[in-house]
Amino acid sequence: MEKKESTTIDVAQTSKEIKGKAPLLGATVEHARGGYKRGIAIFDLILRISAFTSALAATVAMGTTEQTLPFFTQFFQFQASYDDLPTFSFFVIAMAIVTSYLILSAPFSIVCIARPLAAGPRLLLIIFDTVMVTLTTSAAGSSAAIVYLAHNGNSGANWLEICQQFDDFCQRISGAVVAAFITVVLLVFMVVLSAVALRKH
Repeated sequence: MEKKESTTIDVAQTSKEIKGKAPLLGATVEHARGGYKRGIAIFDLILRISAFTSALAATVAMGTTEQTLPFFTQFFQFQASYDDLPTFSFFVIAMAIVTSYLILSAPFSIVCIARPLAAGPRLLLIIFDTVMVTLTTSAAGSSAAIVYLAHNGNSGANWLEICQQFDDFCQRISGAVVAAFITVVLLVFMVVLSAVALRKH
C-alpha cells in the first residue's frame, strides 16, 4: 500500500483580518502609555502637595518672625522683624504667591491622572511650574544672602552679626529659607516629570 503524503497548505490572512488585529495592537500600546503617564501624574500630585507644605511653612515661618530683646534703654527698644528688610518682605509675598499657585494647580494635576494622555493640562502645568521655580529661586537666593550676613556680618560694609543677640529671629529666618529651597527642588522635579510626560505625546 502506498503511503499518503501529508501536505501543508498556508492560508494567507485576509486584509480584513489584518485590519482587525491592528486596532487591538494600537489599543494595547495606548493603554500601556496611559498607565505610564498616569503613574507620572500621581507622583506629580504627591510632589505638588509636598511643595505646597514646604512653601506654606516658609511663608508662615518668615511672616511671623519677630523678636524683641528683654533689655531696652530710655530711647531704644531692640527689636527685629521680617518687615524691617525689604528682601524678607519680598520673600513672604513671593512664597505666598507660590503657595497659592500650588494649591490652585492641584485640580489640573488630578485631571492629568484622570486623562493621562491629555496634553493641554500638562503643558499648562509645565509653563507655570517653570515660572514658580524662577520666583521661588529669586526669593530664596536673595534671602539667603541676608541670612548669611545676619550670621556672619561683613566688616567691610560695617554689617555686624546680629544672630548672637537675635538667636530666635535668625533660627526662624534660616528655617524659612531652607524650606524655600526645598520647594525649589520639588518644583524642578515637577517640571522634569511634566517634560517626560510630554516627550512621547
